[in-house]
Amino acid sequence: MDFGHNDLSLATKYSGDIYFESAGTILTLITFGKFLEAKSKGKTSDAISKLINLSPKTATVFRNGAEEIINTEDIVLDDIIIIRPGDSIPVDGVLIEGYSLVNQAAITGESMPVEKNVGDEVISGSINKNGFFKMKATKVGENTTLSRIIKLVEEAGSSKAPISKIADKVSFVFVPTVIVISIITFIIWILSGQSFEFALTSSIAVLVISCPCALGLATPVAIMVATGKGAENGILVKSAESLEMLHLIDTVVFDKTGTITEGKPKVTKVISLDSSMDEKDILKIAASLEIKSEHPLAESILEEANKKNISTFEIDNFEAISGKGIKGKVPGKLYYAGNLNFIIENNCLSNIKEDELENLKNVRNTCIYIASNYNLIGRIEVEDTIKKSSISAIDKLKREKIDVVMLTGDNKNSSNLIGEKVGIKNVISEVLPQDKEKQIEILQNQNKKVAFVGDGINDSPALVKADVGIAIGSGTDIAIESADVVLIKDDLKDVVRAIDLSKATIKNIKMNLFWAFFYNIIGIPIAAGVFYNSFGLKLNPMIGALAMSLSSVCVVTNALRLRNLKSKFKEDIKKMNSKTIEIEGMQCNHCKMSVEKALNSIEGVEKVEVSLENKNAVIEASKDIDDSTIKNAIDEAGFSVKSIK
Repeated sequence: MDFGHNDLSLATKYSGDIYFESAGTILTLITFGKFLEAKSKGKTSDAISKLINLSPKTATVFRNGAEEIINTEDIVLDDIIIIRPGDSIPVDGVLIEGYSLVNQAAITGESMPVEKNVGDEVISGSINKNGFFKMKATKVGENTTLSRIIKLVEEAGSSKAPISKIADKVSFVFVPTVIVISIITFIIWILSGQSFEFALTSSIAVLVISCPCALGLATPVAIMVATGKGAENGILVKSAESLEMLHLIDTVVFDKTGTITEGKPKVTKVISLDSSMDEKDILKIAASLEIKSEHPLAESILEEANKKNISTFEIDNFEAISGKGIKGKVPGKLYYAGNLNFIIENNCLSNIKEDELENLKNVRNTCIYIASNYNLIGRIEVEDTIKKSSISAIDKLKREKIDVVMLTGDNKNSSNLIGEKVGIKNVISEVLPQDKEKQIEILQNQNKKVAFVGDGINDSPALVKADVGIAIGSGTDIAIESADVVLIKDDLKDVVRAIDLSKATIKNIKMNLFWAFFYNIIGIPIAAGVFYNSFGLKLNPMIGALAMSLSSVCVVTNALRLRNLKSKFKEDIKKMNSKTIEIEGMQCNHCKMSVEKALNSIEGVEKVEVSLENKNAVIEASKDIDDSTIKNAIDEAGFSVKSIK
């Protein structure tokens, strides 16, 4: 007998339960959910898309005596490229003709256009504002800054953070577990006397509502968004592991030269200690030795010698002793130039008394000592400028309960002086380049999570040894390759921002994992009918399909909130002292740049915005600056102050 034949009541009961529309609705809801998920996930790669779009498709090059438009990928090294107002710069290069203001915001995050003259480097992906210039290509193809940034962001976004192992382990057993739960649900309801239809519906609802996607998406989507957000702000994180480790950092170790300081020292004083020689003689000997040296102090001595038109003589048997000094011969004499320990080791203090030696040891400025024939004949005092961002960045780290250490090869007195100026009490000085790694290991052996920030070739071992190595973007290629995080801008505040980004990302991932677990823990029992006997709560498979789709969308949407992350550091900046200065005499962009430079030179000034249209400048400072100081700076730049509010 056919089912329901001559039984109108039975036929009526099941006429609405054929589930054709349910099957269609479930597929529709799942497909729609996947569409929303894909659309949301697509937004996570916006940063990469924006970076790719920064590079122009074509460029104008000067070849064979004529201008020629070619594809950007066809540019070769040493090509002469013509850049007009509004053009995007296709590759890295150096200006050989012209002048302009270049907007580097998309690459470095700098809000103000940067002045570029002949000899200055320009970055691929930046935009020429209003000048015309010619540039020579120095990096092309995959070697350009923009290409390297895109590659790093893609690699970091596709890498896995250690925290994702939790979701991986759960996901590995999730599907078979859900299938088992579904089968058990069916069996229990059948054995308890429920109808086949009820048992099957509950079993299907368990399969439909379970969502391994939410668990799988919880970590990678947040990592993709965070690395993209970092790239937009000039912070390149090479891997998800580094991004996660940053939030655990409790000690930040800074290299001094080129990191805390500008790395562009200047000679402040030349002192002769030999009556037969004057200051020019001492400077000449030092410059002759340093011309073959790669030490940052060498450049300052050569610059001072050039300024005073002092020529150099040829040095034979030149030898550089890393972290100590240099030596070389001229006919009949062997000269030494280096730190005081280097001079002592070479027994070059025969003309110096004990009390004089103590005085030399107490000199706080960085000094290069010159010696010959076992006598100390002179010293050159050098001073390095502290970066404007150093003091505020270090202060912020300390307020976040992070220990700050300075690690340097300079002598104890000069290093402590810099430490005092920037607010670092723990200064480790007179460390040879090969020993920096050991100092990092000592800190790690004290159960500290250490980040090292450096920029030089000699920083590479320490960058690798640290839990997180952070390289300043203006540093050497070797340092950048050794690091886990690269700060494109020469700004130590980005160390704080990188840690803030990591903390926000880990918080977001944990939130995603919590909701993914919570959803499945609550949803599966409801679908299985655990609460049916007590509360009559039963889940329709269509509702389960909708809930499953929305759970993935919610996880992705939560991760996208990282795109709106604002560093706490920026909030602190807003609380700083602000002044508006009305200025007379500004006529052009050159005037604007001069005013910016003058105001930026004032100690304590953190941010400067100059408006040609409004004829004013707005400064934000970390301390109260006297109006007379501002007025003097503007006057020296050749302009006059109308009012200061």
